[in-house]
Amino acid sequence: MRELSPIFSLPSDPKTRSCLCSLFVTAALICGVYFTGNVFLGRDYKIPVRFGMSHSLRSAKPCRHEASSAMDVKVNDTKKNLQTSKCMENCRPVGSEPLPEGVVCKTSNLEMQPLWGPLTHNEISKHQMNLLAIPVGIKQKELVNQIVKTFLDDDFGVMLFHYDGVVDEWNDLEWSRKVIHVSAANQTKWWFAKRFLHPNIVAEYDYIFLWDEDLGVENFHPKRYISIVKEEGLEISQPGLDPRQSEVHHRITMRRRNSKVHRRFFTSNANGCNNNSSAPPCVGWVEMMAPVFSKAAWRCAWFMIQNDLIHAWGLDMKLGYCAQGDRTKKVGVVDEEYIYHLGLPTLGGDSHRHKLSSPELSLPKKSPMDSKAMGATPSVHKPDNNNNNNRAEVRKRSYDEMKAFDRRWKRATEEDECWVDPFK
Repeated sequence: MRELSPIFSLPSDPKTRSCLCSLFVTAALICGVYFTGNVFLGRDYKIPVRFGMSHSLRSAKPCRHEASSAMDVKVNDTKKNLQTSKCMENCRPVGSEPLPEGVVCKTSNLEMQPLWGPLTHNEISKHQMNLLAIPVGIKQKELVNQIVKTFLDDDFGVMLFHYDGVVDEWNDLEWSRKVIHVSAANQTKWWFAKRFLHPNIVAEYDYIFLWDEDLGVENFHPKRYISIVKEEGLEISQPGLDPRQSEVHHRITMRRRNSKVHRRFFTSNANGCNNNSSAPPCVGWVEMMAPVFSKAAWRCAWFMIQNDLIHAWGLDMKLGYCAQGDRTKKVGVVDEEYIYHLGLPTLGGDSHRHKLSSPELSLPKKSPMDSKAMGATPSVHKPDNNNNNNRAEVRKRSYDEMKAFDRRWKRATEEDECWVDPFK
């Protein structure tokens, strides 16, 4: 049988055979480099688009205080480099990356809009640049009516927190449909504030008044108050309490005659409060019945409010950390614009308490301050044994919350290695 010749055979000449082998090896190396290069270049040029998100948007820098990750984009083309660099400099709220920036609405407000009629610019009213938020019960209807009218007259936005679940009985007041009503049974203003006054929701308001309902405002003018606060550079403040007609728990909150603003109080004992004092209870805090926050201060304070500590006892002494600077200068009490604190029990109070017919009838004859109330420790009123209500239990819960908050603060300062106390 005839032997078949091979399809391909190497030449017998050693030099020729060596040359062909070199060419084969070179071709193999070129192919290997080509395919390997495609893999790495694909990582640079072919960035997958997921969920409609372009590589430039995914590379956008997240806004401050928001956590996000940016992809590293390596593009050799000069034009693409410039575009990518520009996009990475943008501050984009987390979650908004798939959207064109012009349609992203970063904040909101509490201004109501009509169901029909011509469209208006989506901007907050030029008049409602400040907000009053206040917990209300139907038993204090007349007091609340006077407070709300005072603030509406100065073009405030108003939000009512109904802690007794009664809303419809307010409809006979002319302003009722002009304000926001939120209802949840037996909740405090701090519970409401944590859930409904998120800093992004109230970001368009310059000042937030988070007041109690048992306050007399006959001598109070909101616009004038804000003017004084701005002039004095106060980030956290409260009106002074008229000591003749108020229940006063802390001496620092008492109104001083012939004074515009005060930031500290003094004691006669050597180890007490003096000009050198730099911390609460002598300076740097206000009480929680009628605090007023600037926009920046509220953003900080909101984060400090605990979800489960709804009475917020203990926060007052820490408010200075949200003062946007020196708490001895940026926290104070406004004396020229003052109020009355009536000290009415509301949550857990007497279910048979009569509605007040007018604020004037409710003013106490004198300030019920005792030696403890003059200092920093809140006074405790012993419950009346004949008063069958939950007020004593509310008081106990408030004290328990204060202790819990103090423990949390202490633990947080010990565990956070990056935190530095600005006042030490």
